Amino acid sequence: MKITVLDAASIGYDLDYSVYTAFGALFVYDATDKDEICDRIKDTDVIILNKIKIGEKELASAQNLKLICIAATGFDNIDVAACRKKGVGVCNVVGYSTDSVAQLTVAMALSLACKLKEYAPFVESGAYSTSGAPNKIEPVFHELAGKTWGIVGYGNIGKKVAQIANALGCRIIVCKRTPEADVPVVDLNTLCKEADIISLHVPLSDGTRRMIGKEALSKMKKSAMLINVARGAVTDEQAVADAILSGQIAALGCDVYDGEPMKEDHPFAAIKHLPNVLLTPHMAWAAFEARKRCLDEIYQNIQAFTEGKTRSRVDLV
Repeated sequence: MKITVLDAASIGYDLDYSVYTAFGALFVYDATDKDEICDRIKDTDVIILNKIKIGEKELASAQNLKLICIAATGFDNIDVAACRKKGVGVCNVVGYSTDSVAQLTVAMALSLACKLKEYAPFVESGAYSTSGAPNKIEPVFHELAGKTWGIVGYGNIGKKVAQIANALGCRIIVCKRTPEADVPVVDLNTLCKEADIISLHVPLSDGTRRMIGKEALSKMKKSAMLINVARGAVTDEQAVADAILSGQIAALGCDVYDGEPMKEDHPFAAIKHLPNVLLTPHMAWAAFEARKRCLDEIYQNIQAFTEGKTRSRVDLV
């Protein structure tokens, strides 16, 4: 069996891919350009990838391909219908990044709430030392305790964020399609009106695309904080930028973008320097422990496939 890793750099150089040699010959590429995909997968049996897109053209060139393993939960970069038609299995990894993404979500909320982008540079620049004052308490910052935290999407990550936010003293409300026994479930309009912090944890679909746009933003409190660790296209990014610039909402934390890396003319280019905006380069999922769990899960997915089992097969759903 030949196994090919197409974009190891996006998963991490600090991980051990040699474990996959248990299944056969292993070929690891740091990155693969679009015009290199067909050549690199033409005689491989198993592909491991993160961001690479696979469609009908690529599948046509891969005569031996039996399984695609995605080092992620989302699989919108794979034409699953085409894989199903060709008889190629597709596996994703669920739950590996829950703690990592929840940690960054809450870290963003705490950093923005405590105005750390303004306070830390005051010390780093030397201004604190020369100020003559024992402390600095402007700009004004607030406690999260007693605030309402609205969670859009209540899967593994949303539930973990709710658990941490609850420990911080927040009231939790959730927007999802089905009721929950332990938390109030409200519609999106209600959540936007009531929440002080809104964090997004939904997959990208026709139903969630641009769900946070002008209308939703207009219903939010002017003191509201928006955090997106889901997918960039879940929001209307221009509308979000406009809401920050106009003061419609108070703060933004974002780790994901509609088109990655974020282009120089992205709507957030106009706000990325602001103290109430915290942008990170799609790294919420990528704590070392999370990435190691991801590769361990992929190993188990390949092993299950060789044994005729259907572990994590999204093409069979």
